[in-house]
Order: sequence, then C-alpha cells, then structure tokens
Amino acid sequence: MPSLIDLRRRIRAVKNTQQITKAMKMVAASKLRRAQERMMAARPYAAEMQRVLRSVAARVDPSAHPLLAHREAAPDSKTLVIIVSADKGLCGSFNTNIIKAAGAFIVESPQVCTLGLVGRKGRDYFARRGFGVLFEQIGIFQKLKFDDARSIAQMAIDAFVARDVDRVVVAYNEFKSVISQKIVIDQLLPIARADVESIVDTPGTDYIYEPSPQAIFNELLPRYVEVQIYRALLESNAAFFAAQMTAMDTATKNSADMISSLTLYMNKVRQASITREIIEVVSGAEAL
Repeated sequence: MPSLIDLRRRIRAVKNTQQITKAMKMVAASKLRRAQERMMAARPYAAEMQRVLRSVAARVDPSAHPLLAHREAAPDSKTLVIIVSADKGLCGSFNTNIIKAAGAFIVESPQVCTLGLVGRKGRDYFARRGFGVLFEQIGIFQKLKFDDARSIAQMAIDAFVARDVDRVVVAYNEFKSVISQKIVIDQLLPIARADVESIVDTPGTDYIYEPSPQAIFNELLPRYVEVQIYRALLESNAAFFAAQMTAMDTATKNSADMISSLTLYMNKVRQASITREIIEVVSGAEAL
C-alpha cells in the first residue's frame, strides 16, 4: 500500500499535468479558428480550379503540355507520394492515421514509390525505415505560407517533367469537423481528366485560346498544382489543431477522473491509518 506522501505527490503531479493539457487545449482552440478560416477561404477556389482544369484536360490532347501527359504503367515506373503529417504530437491518432494510410498505399501500389515528406512525424517514421525520400519539408506549419506550397509543387513538377516519376499523389488529413478528419489520397499529376458525362456543355466543344494554349497551360497548370498542395497543407493544419484540441480536452477530463480516484483512495488510506492508531491506543490502554 502506498504511503500518504506518495499519494499526495501523485495527485500533485496529475494536477500539474492537467494544467498543461488545459492550456494546450486553449492554445489549440485559438489556433484552430485562424487555421479554419484560412482553410475555408481556400476551399472554393481550389475546388473550382480543379473542376475547370479537369474539364479542360478532358478536351485537349494530352500532349499539349507535359503535366497532362498520362504515361503507361511499366515495371520500372515510379510514383511520388507527398505525405503531409504534423511537426508535433499530442494530437491523438492524427499522425498515426495518415502514416498507416500512406503505408498501405505504398505497399499496395504496383509501382515503386518515392516519398516527399512534409512534417517531422512522417519524416521520422518513413526515413528510419529505409524508404526512398525525394525531398523533406520540416517546420513549415509554424508560419504556413503559399511560398511553402510553391516550393513543394516545384519539386514535384520538376521530378514529373524530368520523368524521374510518372505519377504524383498527395496524402493528407482533410478537415471535416472538430472531432472528425478524413484521410485523402488524391492524384496531382498527371492532371486527371473529367468524365465526359460530367461536362455540362457539348463533349465535342473546343476552346479558342488567347494567347496560345501552350502559354496558358504554362502559367495555369503549375499554379493548379501549387493551389492543390496549399489546400492540402491548410486542411492538414486545421485538422491537426482540431485533433490536438480534442486530445487535450480528453486528457484534461481523464486527469480530473484520476485526481478524484486518487483523492478517494488517499482518504481511505488515511482513514485506515487513523483507525489503526486508535486501535493501538485503545489496546494499549486496556493492557494497562
């Protein structure tokens, strides 16, 4: 049976931990609001740009631009998997879920996979296990900017154009609600073509380009990749703060339950000690 001093130390330690988790929950909640506003502002633009570009890709010749070229699967073809994780932990199963989903995709992929790792947790996991890594981006979530997405997109585009990889996909946590995140693995390159049935106007319709199609594609298609990666980073950032806030709230409640049970147990131990001392005094008086 632990002594009263040990129980008091444990209760004091749990209370200190509870103060930390409560503070982390408040910090995560304040950061979540800003991250959610940025993510919600970027969603409509990214979704509409994706719809337009896939519609255009369905109408033009795939040879019109290197980023539209679909390559036949071959035994030596490669896929670049950009995995977006967090730089920090204490966020429940946030990092575990994306690492498991990305690992399952890599194992099941018929092509050889090379990785682009965004976030320290994903880097630590995959780099230690000998996976081929094309690039790493660590610490960008402290002050997330569009330039971070641009640099990641440029490395992916350069690898695809140089035929170092034949496909580029991005894996990230999509923010659904404060208590729910969804794992998304989406193809970035080559740009997917929309189904003919989903095109509103006549499937055979062609566009008149001004300036030339090549000039438009050279400007628009890299921007599309940058926007989609930026959206993935914003979604993952908001989902991380939501997961951290939920995890810290649960930890705070669990610590309160632990303090209550330890206090009850300490009172029982103290009561037993007092009872034993009374019995000893009474027994001694009777012996006299």
